[in-house]
Amino acid sequence: MKIGLEIHLQLPTSSKLFCSCSTSANEPNDSICPICLGFPGSRPRLNRKALQMCLLITKFVGCSIPDETWFSRKTYFYPDLPKNFQITQYDTPIGRDGRVRTGGKDIRITRVHLEEDPGKVKRVGKAGEEVSLIDYNRSGIPLVEIVTAPDLASPEEAREFTSDLLLELRHLVGMSDRDEQNVRVDANVSVGEERVEIKNILGLKNLERGLASEVVRQTKMLKAGKVVVRETRRFDEERKVTLPSREKEFEEDYGYIAEPDLGVFRIGKMAAAIVVPETPIRRASRMAEAYGIGIDAARQIVLTSKTLADLFERLCSNLPPIEVIPWVLGPLSSNWTLLEKRLDEELRDKIGRIIEEASKGAITKGEGRRRLTAMVKGEEVQDSGVGEGESELTSIVVAYLDENPSIVSDFRENRRAANSVIGHVMRTTKGRFSAAEILEAVTREMQGRL
Repeated sequence: MKIGLEIHLQLPTSSKLFCSCSTSANEPNDSICPICLGFPGSRPRLNRKALQMCLLITKFVGCSIPDETWFSRKTYFYPDLPKNFQITQYDTPIGRDGRVRTGGKDIRITRVHLEEDPGKVKRVGKAGEEVSLIDYNRSGIPLVEIVTAPDLASPEEAREFTSDLLLELRHLVGMSDRDEQNVRVDANVSVGEERVEIKNILGLKNLERGLASEVVRQTKMLKAGKVVVRETRRFDEERKVTLPSREKEFEEDYGYIAEPDLGVFRIGKMAAAIVVPETPIRRASRMAEAYGIGIDAARQIVLTSKTLADLFERLCSNLPPIEVIPWVLGPLSSNWTLLEKRLDEELRDKIGRIIEEASKGAITKGEGRRRLTAMVKGEEVQDSGVGEGESELTSIVVAYLDENPSIVSDFRENRRAANSVIGHVMRTTKGRFSAAEILEAVTREMQGRL
């Protein structure tokens, strides 16, 4: 099975790609002009901000960027395209030959290009009596298309890849939830030799369901000795199946010609000046490697809050990461919504001191949690001294894991492997420690041995 994706992402600019019309409108056909409607005599002008965003995305996915690029007219006839051609890129995309790593696997990026979005057709009325209405507000909104090689091997993998990519791009170019709802995916899938394209899939669930449905359909046809025909299909959300749409066009059917009104753009210097910031998933990968923590733990920290990730790295500059992790994933992350609002330099120092004292045995872990909880509520607490039994608890966990090293190996694949350690400690200590204290000690020791 081979799956390749064409991800269409609307850029969050305030104006359209080739005119000054707003990209947001409250009423249908409320944000249109002769340029985005393609009236005779109107001339497009490129939105510099959209070009910069596209270059940033292109550098992020590791594509090579040419010194010069230009736009082309892609000719086809459809009601949502009033000028009967779409301004897009053909011969010279913004980028080629990139690579994105997801789920421990590299997915090749064939090309990234910039184009205008067409309008939107809406069908209303009773079945059999529908009327097609056209809203041209979307016409001309800047659209980045990211095309992957057929490197994805399952519908689940395609969904995971798209989800991770959207997460990164949201932080990269400032996408909002509304922008993500407008992301459309064309998916090319082949079980045998011929591929079929599923057009305009909206949403990650529909992407996975549409691909799964098409895989089942093609598999059944091949087993029955039938031929899978190259075609374009659509995903019916209600019936959860793909349905024929039209025969698949070939690139030569579109009659590409260079867009005469825009000319050539020299983008080499602009591209070189753009610096790609560290995105959440790439930061999680770096943190997992740099601090020797699991990728799941690193992702949880980063995706909870950038500020929490900053605090984690700050704490690790003075303490071993294995000592910091239980605090960050425990009392800090669970109270982060309240704590982040009050976080300042003084509070960061206090958090660091509490964790350092608890790690070195100056106070118990339970006392440390009590102080952090009070800190979240803005209360002052008095030192209650060093508790007893902390070293005893740790020594029991260490001894049991030394005798049963296979538990640590199992823990890599299944976090429930820690349950046997927790059960042993609870039976041995007979209620002298709380469940939270035991869980913390076991988690800390298991993480340290991974």
